[in-house]
Amino acid sequence: MDIFEKCRNFTRVRETIAAGIYPYFTPLTGNDGPRVHIDGREIIMIGSNNYLGLTHDPRVIEAALAATRQYGTSCSGSRFLNGTLDLHIKLEKKLAEFTKREAALIFSTGYMTNVGALSTIAGSNDYLIIDKSDHASIYAGIMAALRATIKRYNHNDMASLEQVLQQIPDDKGKLIISDGVFSMEGDIVKLDELVKLAQKYGARVYIDEAHALGVTGKTGKGTCELFNLYDEVDLVMSTFSKSLGSIGGFVAGPAEVISYLQHKASALIFSAAPTAATTATVLKILEIMEEEPEHVQRLQKISKMMQSEFKRIGFDTGVSKDTPIIPLYVRNDERTFLFWKKLFEAGIFANAVVSPAVPPDESIIRTSFMSTHSEDDLSKVLEIVTKVARDLSVI
Repeated sequence: MDIFEKCRNFTRVRETIAAGIYPYFTPLTGNDGPRVHIDGREIIMIGSNNYLGLTHDPRVIEAALAATRQYGTSCSGSRFLNGTLDLHIKLEKKLAEFTKREAALIFSTGYMTNVGALSTIAGSNDYLIIDKSDHASIYAGIMAALRATIKRYNHNDMASLEQVLQQIPDDKGKLIISDGVFSMEGDIVKLDELVKLAQKYGARVYIDEAHALGVTGKTGKGTCELFNLYDEVDLVMSTFSKSLGSIGGFVAGPAEVISYLQHKASALIFSAAPTAATTATVLKILEIMEEEPEHVQRLQKISKMMQSEFKRIGFDTGVSKDTPIIPLYVRNDERTFLFWKKLFEAGIFANAVVSPAVPPDESIIRTSFMSTHSEDDLSKVLEIVTKVARDLSVI
């Protein structure tokens, strides 16, 4: 058996390209935030996770440029040895303060943050309990935790979670892991109920705030702020590649836990440190978030309005609520690809999400919105999406 045989048998991509409905790896020639440029066309972007729209703020760009001039384009080493900058330390202190934790630790990507933290913290006497709809990086992290026992519960189903917890011996370490805002469904973790169960069964809580930071809570600090449960959540993580307009990630929690990860996590020790530019970008956006709450407020207003409008028109948006992630359920892979193509041709860039990213009968057009979308942008989106959906009998 040739190890490459599976590659030759993977024909799905070639088939969708031949059919003219392949929706992935589309190169952008320009990106202004709510609008992007592709092959000389200006297209409204409703597929980005740039929720606060700050990637093109002149202050953010200047912060990245100034840091690059001072520190260069790369740290050329790991945090553990020669790659730690004073900017890294400054950002970690700021993130600890921002999330109301004792300490924080930054990684080079959000994916690596979950892999590094989860694979390191779990031992042979521990159980990792995860929501079935948790992000792929959480799955990668728990799979890398070779010695731990893994249990899953139904999506955001607290009765299912309790059934799992009841089966775990009292003398085992337990960590419940959940997204704060789920990246495909667009709903929010039932954090208050989850925390009560964690306390009842002696479990720790780990919340991935990647799609919640900048999105939920009065000032955009995530689900801990939304539920006012800072102290009850043991560890929080987030990526920098959504609202924080950069690339990288962090985990925050008790100082002793962060120190342990700092000296044990392979994903940190054996990876190059985040660049000065990406680090300075996050510092500046955190500053803007604190000084200008209107960005978060507008995003939340847009999210509620678009959710209401899509439902009024007749779309199935599943369990999405009060977030800028609004899935439009198509429930057929081929039709989802065709829906994407028709939107693209009409000047709208959304995301076609099919199995295995979602179950085979739950394919969606994933829409996501930014605080910088104009009223004109949103009106055009509703008009075009509705027309295409009716033409394809999606609604």
